[in-house]
Amino acid sequence: MAQVQDKNRLYTFLRPYVDWMFRRSYRRIQYVGKENIPTDGACIFSPNHSNALCDAMAILTINSSRKVFVARADIFKNSRQAKLLKWLKIMPINRIRDGVDEVMHNDETINNAVATLRDGVPFCILPEGTHRPMHSLLPLRKGIFRIALRANELFGHVKPVYIVPVGLEYGDYYHLWDDLTVNIGKPINVTQFVKEHPDLDYPQLIMALREELTLRMRELIMWVPDDENYEQNITQLQANPPAPFNKFTKRNLSRGFVIPLLILLSPLFIVSLALTVPLWAGVLIIRRKVADSAFHNSIQFVWQLIFITLTWCISLPFWLFVQEYMYQIRQLKTKS
Repeated sequence: MAQVQDKNRLYTFLRPYVDWMFRRSYRRIQYVGKENIPTDGACIFSPNHSNALCDAMAILTINSSRKVFVARADIFKNSRQAKLLKWLKIMPINRIRDGVDEVMHNDETINNAVATLRDGVPFCILPEGTHRPMHSLLPLRKGIFRIALRANELFGHVKPVYIVPVGLEYGDYYHLWDDLTVNIGKPINVTQFVKEHPDLDYPQLIMALREELTLRMRELIMWVPDDENYEQNITQLQANPPAPFNKFTKRNLSRGFVIPLLILLSPLFIVSLALTVPLWAGVLIIRRKVADSAFHNSIQFVWQLIFITLTWCISLPFWLFVQEYMYQIRQLKTKS
């Protein structure tokens, strides 16, 4: 029986194009710290979760290796949908919000994740367990550590098991055409960590690993420690962002330059808008019908991927122009 981590010819064929389209969905994107990805052991990616499906795509496009992901178990209830998700190399996982009884069924997911790692395929789990479009970090769930410790127990003597913290920083959580930084941190060598803490029992190991991973993930994002003074703190951080986020500091182009340029380009904008009606109309429908705005970018990406593919990419340059034009308008509104 085929396993989720197995190679698939169609998936392998389509993967470079999907990666390329994701990169075209952002105005500027940078991958920092690729040299931190281990090559001598099992690799578990651990990114923050702030932008739904786009978070998984950001991890997928770090390099060309195939990766396996997890998603909430309730979306696997439809058999056809479950088959598609498996083809996309996604496996189900129950969350504590689904009930304690449901979480007890995660043993199968843990075993499948360990099998994936044993086969040399990187695994990705978003340890916060839910997304939140904020520059913060929710308490990490225990699933990632259970997978890492189980893998280490079964084959840590053959190859080390690593947890790789990743910080995802979006210039805009609600519009695709902006900046994205994928900041890859120093990995936690779980095999070595266990050897260095022989006095800790299993629950203590999980707590120690959670504390270590939390600290490392906070260092990889523009982390705001509390919600009470969130707006003030994030404004200060964005005004003087730390490396590597300072590479994408917004350029304050004068209104006297941007406005005449937009007026000059407005005929081309109208033409591009007319040629991409199904795309932007679909985006507007998405934004009205999807209550959780954190999903807007993800569904928009899937929609534009489908439409641009069906039009043999003819609409792509016009769509990119529309996106850039609207980006400049948003910048003007921010300044006003």
